[in-house]
Amino acid sequence: MADNPNAEIVAVGTEILLGEITDSNSVYIARQLRDIGVNLYYMTTVGDNLGRIADAVAAALERADIVITTGGLGPTVDDMTRQAVAEALGKPLEFHQSLYDSIAERFRGFGVSMTENNRQQAYLPQAATLIENPVGTAPSFLVESARGVVISLPGVPREMTYLMQNAVLPYLLQRYRLGIILARILRTAGIGESSLDHLIGKDMLNEGNPSVGLAAHHGAVDVRITAKAENRERATALLDAMQARLQQQIGEHIFGTDDTTLEAVVLEQVRRHTVRIKLIEAGLSGVISRRLEDAGEGLDAAYFPSPAAACKAYGIDPGSKTIKESACAIAKSESQQAANDIAVVVLSEPGLSESADSEQGSAIAIAAADSLRYRVYGFGAGARLAGEWLSRWGLANVWRLLKEAYGG
Repeated sequence: MADNPNAEIVAVGTEILLGEITDSNSVYIARQLRDIGVNLYYMTTVGDNLGRIADAVAAALERADIVITTGGLGPTVDDMTRQAVAEALGKPLEFHQSLYDSIAERFRGFGVSMTENNRQQAYLPQAATLIENPVGTAPSFLVESARGVVISLPGVPREMTYLMQNAVLPYLLQRYRLGIILARILRTAGIGESSLDHLIGKDMLNEGNPSVGLAAHHGAVDVRITAKAENRERATALLDAMQARLQQQIGEHIFGTDDTTLEAVVLEQVRRHTVRIKLIEAGLSGVISRRLEDAGEGLDAAYFPSPAAACKAYGIDPGSKTIKESACAIAKSESQQAANDIAVVVLSEPGLSESADSEQGSAIAIAAADSLRYRVYGFGAGARLAGEWLSRWGLANVWRLLKEAYGG
């Protein structure tokens, strides 16, 4: 039995390469492998081509002790995984009558006739071990060799998940001496990826165990810590130590861990300190208010169909100011009202997707006491990610204002 085995996932399916489906199987398998301490360094996606699948499996066996394929085990012409695995291992396919009879029995149980093309599902690479599939008709299998083990699972997510939990993980835990890999996510707000990278520093980012990595998405950056150890207690201790070091470096930008959301942190502060927020949304109504709907009386929201309509309501000539200047003027006006602690104004051109003029797409302004923060984007409400970027920036800066005012 080997220590610290490496794995590779080979996802089979032209539909993945064409963008018709999302490869959620590989993500699921990766998380399961992580949780039992199996290192995963590569994921490969290959279309429905016998030669290319065989090449992908052979290449994976050069890099990994464990190769897990998903997809291509059905009865149709483009289901080629079993033959490709056999070719990659230099083994012939063998027909299993008992397996064929089992497949036929399942079809009889469904009350339908089994077509002849299902016969190919009864062929397995020589010396393969059958993995019974009680939740589907596609048989799965594993083949052990001097080069490593190949485990082939169906592409149907429900079947793959069941077999992974009930067959593959128990097999791996029995065959290999495994530790455990734990991951923790530190959620940050109000800072970009390059700035965060600089603050953490190369030394910490290049450490091996625990490892530290950054993942930027939709206006936010996560810091991922991953630790491997012989047991959960030791892995947790490694995570705690690294988190303490990161807290010293970037603590002011961290609002939570793992499943913590920015809106939940803001709402907690709003309720605890009885903060009153005035929110004006024009052209992209509900983008922030939906995330803060649990604020109750702490949130007073108003909606306008367009930035021009909002400007007119506040006595501003829309043609006299840029969208940024208008947002700032409205925010300052609302922040000066006794009923408001913080004013947030979102103005976004409803008919605009992308704008050549960065001053005329979307703007968000946040005012409180003597503080004014703003951001301008070169897209309008028609852009697919407009709501995500504007709400993320807005919530991040509301969180910063509350943190500065009340601490924590």
